[in-house]
Amino acid sequence: MNKKTTGAFTIAAMMLTLGIMTPTAQAAEPYRIGAAFALTGPAAMIGEPSMKMAQMLLEEINAAGGVNGHPIELITYDTKSDPTRAVLVIRKLVSRDKVLAIIGPTTTGSAMASIKFIQESKVPMVACVGGSPVVIPVKKWVFKTPQTGIIAVERLYDYFAKEGYRKIALLTSAGGFGDSGKKALLAQAGPLGIEVVAKERYNDKDTNMSAQLTSIRGTDAQAIVVWGIGPAPAIIAKNARQLGIRTPVFLSHGEADPSFIRLAGDAGEGVMMPASRFIVAQKLPDDDPRKAFLMKIKEKYEKRYGPVSTHTGYAYDALRIIQHALEEAGADRAGIRDAIEKTTNYVGINGTFNMSSSDHNGLTKDSLVMVEVENGGWVIVP
Repeated sequence: MNKKTTGAFTIAAMMLTLGIMTPTAQAAEPYRIGAAFALTGPAAMIGEPSMKMAQMLLEEINAAGGVNGHPIELITYDTKSDPTRAVLVIRKLVSRDKVLAIIGPTTTGSAMASIKFIQESKVPMVACVGGSPVVIPVKKWVFKTPQTGIIAVERLYDYFAKEGYRKIALLTSAGGFGDSGKKALLAQAGPLGIEVVAKERYNDKDTNMSAQLTSIRGTDAQAIVVWGIGPAPAIIAKNARQLGIRTPVFLSHGEADPSFIRLAGDAGEGVMMPASRFIVAQKLPDDDPRKAFLMKIKEKYEKRYGPVSTHTGYAYDALRIIQHALEEAGADRAGIRDAIEKTTNYVGINGTFNMSSSDHNGLTKDSLVMVEVENGGWVIVP
């Protein structure tokens, strides 16, 4: 898939026809931003809502006059959930399309594969991936908007401490996101007195994980932690149900998606995971200061595209952060990078961002809540 978002030019043409553009605005060149999303393949469940949300926000920004009189042009390519393809796409955005900044890619593996080129090209990239290694240690030109696996594990282990879970089994995907999650799960377990009694792996395209679950069933695990994205965790939930496993199942922060509920069916009931407040915005207390903001965006998106997921806000926050950087720096890549790094108290969909030279994510575990699948929907776990 290879398409350019033309909303900027369409809106500009309408404004010109209506006679409401100033001569300066008419002459302003668009600010070109690249987007590398997985629109097909296993990670499309993340990439598609990212693209849709970016498109919706793009139209809003341009309808309001763009940035300093410049419309934003979003140039979008499909990475096909493939790290090699992601690098090619990002090279094209930088070398041919001459973008000022990049949103994406969608998977940790694709982001890691792209970092060397991004660093060499000196183009700011705001990734829409969950894995911690993308920004830890800090890479000068790389940022990200989803919570890191490290803080997702912190939130998960807070819940385990409250419930008294001291023995857990891990079932992680064999990829960048799964491996980084496993590393965080193991690193934080020991100091908290949590014993990992089983460590199993699966591939994202596997269609049956009964063997791994049978091995886990033979342990005294009090909880099973599945760390991955895409259809596989739903298959695991089904396999666990088929095997009669009653041990509670917990998923990563990357799996709070309507597709999990749809694919897992009844087997998904009771499964829990850390997630952003966006997917449960309507269930937040009325006195929560974020509720009105989140509900406004959620209702607009769902009216147009259908149910939101935890991934829907990734590109929204990325584009907003880049928009604010453009307002400060204009068409200067280095200036945009510096402005992104100075992002402070930006209240976004995923939380309140406070970036710095030592933190290119800017979120804490307080940006996540524990959610549970109940009656085919999401509820907040007290």
